[in-house]
Amino acid sequence: MKWTDTVRIAEALFDTHPDIDPLTVRFTDLHRWVTELDGFADDPARSGEKILEAIQMAWIEEAK
Repeated sequence: MKWTDTVRIAEALFDTHPDIDPLTVRFTDLHRWVTELDGFADDPARSGEKILEAIQMAWIEEAK
């Protein structure tokens, strides 16, 4: 997975952290959790607020 795979990342986060409300996650934690996902293979430095926000929004949709 790359940073641009927001839906796949959101699905993996939902599976990995099913009891977490995505709205309560700080971007620093979100960044770490994404980079720790199995199958994530992108440069950790390539993320930014826009990407993390897109992942968070996709995770919120996944959690509905």
